[in-house]
Amino acid sequence: MLRAEAAAVPVRMRRVAVVAPEEALRESLVRIAEAGCVEIDLAGDGGPESRGRAATRLQRMRAESAQPALSEEAPDLDALERAGRTDLLAGEAQLEERLGGAVRHGSVAAVAGWCPQADVGPTATRIAGAGGALVPLRTPRGVDPPTLLTGADTASTAVTARPVRRSFTPLVTTYGTVPYADLDPTVPAGIVYVVMFGLMFGDAGHGLLLVVVALLLRAGRPRRLAALRPLWPFVAGAGLAATSAGVAYGEFFGPTGVLPVLWLEPLEEPMQLLTATVGLGAVLLALAYAAGIANRWREGGAAAALYATTGIAGAAVYLGLVAVAGYVWLGQVTYGVLGGAIAAVGLALSGVGLYATTAGGPGGAVQTGIQLFDVVVRIGSNIVSFARLAAFGLTHAALGAIVWDGTTALAGRGPVGAVAAVLVFLVGNALAFALEALVAGVQALRLEFYELFSRLFEGEGRPFRPWHLPVQHVTGTAVGAGPPAVVQAAVLGPVGEEKA
Repeated sequence: MLRAEAAAVPVRMRRVAVVAPEEALRESLVRIAEAGCVEIDLAGDGGPESRGRAATRLQRMRAESAQPALSEEAPDLDALERAGRTDLLAGEAQLEERLGGAVRHGSVAAVAGWCPQADVGPTATRIAGAGGALVPLRTPRGVDPPTLLTGADTASTAVTARPVRRSFTPLVTTYGTVPYADLDPTVPAGIVYVVMFGLMFGDAGHGLLLVVVALLLRAGRPRRLAALRPLWPFVAGAGLAATSAGVAYGEFFGPTGVLPVLWLEPLEEPMQLLTATVGLGAVLLALAYAAGIANRWREGGAAAALYATTGIAGAAVYLGLVAVAGYVWLGQVTYGVLGGAIAAVGLALSGVGLYATTAGGPGGAVQTGIQLFDVVVRIGSNIVSFARLAAFGLTHAALGAIVWDGTTALAGRGPVGAVAAVLVFLVGNALAFALEALVAGVQALRLEFYELFSRLFEGEGRPFRPWHLPVQHVTGTAVGAGPPAVVQAAVLGPVGEEKA
C-alpha cells in the first residue's frame, strides 16, 4: 500500500543541513559527493569574484570541461596543476563552490540542501565518521522542493525502481519537470503511449520484430546502442501492443491470411475503427482531467481545483460537451439538456478563474471571453485529434496491403517473378516498418504531450540535481587511480596545507 502510494507521487524530499566542525567540513562534503544523493545550495553567480583557487588554476589551464573527481585528502593545488590533474582540480573547484555557501558560527560550519527522505538516515551515518552531521530542517515557506521521479537516473537509494518504470521515465522528463506537488504520471503515461502506438502500428509481424529489437537491447546489442539498454521494456511494450492490435486486425506482415480477423479489418471497416479510437480519446481526456483536478488541489487547494480550466471547471465543460455530443448521436433530449447545464456551470466557474488573472474591467472581460471560446474549441479539437489513431492505423494497413498485393502479383510469374516477389516482400516490409515506426512513435508522443499532459500540468518543477563525483581514495601517499606513484606523492600534500 505504501509502495503504491509512493509511486504515485515524486520522491519525498527533505530539507537538510550538513553541519561539521570547520576542519571536518571538507571530508564530510567529500563523502556527500561520493554518496551522490544530496543537492547542496550554491552561493553567488560563479563570477570571477567568487572563483576559488582551484577554479582559477583550471581557467589558467583552459580545462574547465574536465571530468571532475575528488581526492579523499586535501591536495596541493599547485602540484595538481603541474601534474595536469584537471580532473581533481575540477572536483576541487566544485567543492569550493559549495564551501562558499557555508554558514559559519565560531568553529562550526554548515551548508544546506535537499535529500530524499529515505536517504537521510544512511547519509547521516556516512558523514558521521568524518565528524559531520546531517540535520533535517523545515521546508522554507514559498519554496518548492526539487522533483525526483522514481526510476530517474541517480545514485540515490530512494529511487531504485523496476525496469519498466525506469524505461518510462524519459517519456515524462522529455516533456518537462513534474512539479513537486503533482502526481507522478510515469507508469500511466507509458501504458497509454504503448497502447496508442500499437493501434497505429497494428501488425503482428512488425510488432514481433519490435520485441526482437527490445531483446537485443536488453542483451546490449549492438554495442554502440548500449546506452539505450534501459529502454528495452518500453520498446518491448510497444511491440507487444502492436502485436496485439495486429492479431485483432488479422495483420501479419500485411493481410497475408496467416491470422484470422478477431475484431475488424481496418481497410474494410474504417468508420468502426475511427469511432473506437475517438471513444478511447474521450476516455483518456476524462482521465487526464481527473489527474488535473488532483494536481490543482495538491498545488493550491480547493479553490485552485475548482476554478482552473484544467480542474473541476474545465472537467465540467468537457463532460457537458460530451453529453451534448451524446444527444446529437443518440437523439436523447435529456442528454442535451443535462449536458448544456453542466457545460454552462463549467464555463461560469472557468470564467471566474480566468477573469481573476486579468487586469479587470472591460478589457479583462473581453480577454476572458476569448479564453472561454478557446477552451470550448480546444476540447472539440482535442477529441477529434485522436482520430489520427485510426488514420495512421489505416495507413499502416494500406502499406501492408500494397506490399502484399505486389508480392502475390509477382509470385505467379515463374522463377524470376518468385525472386522479385521475395524482394518486394522483404524490402516493402522493411520500408513500412521503418516509416510507420517513426510516424506512429511521433504521433503517439504528440497526443500524449498536447492532448493529455497539457491538462495534467500548469507549471513546471525544478529537477533534483544531487552532487555526485567519484572520489579517489588515498592509500599512504598515493591516489587510487591517477598518475604514476612518483607524481602521486608530489600531488598530495598534508591535509589542509599547500606546498610552496
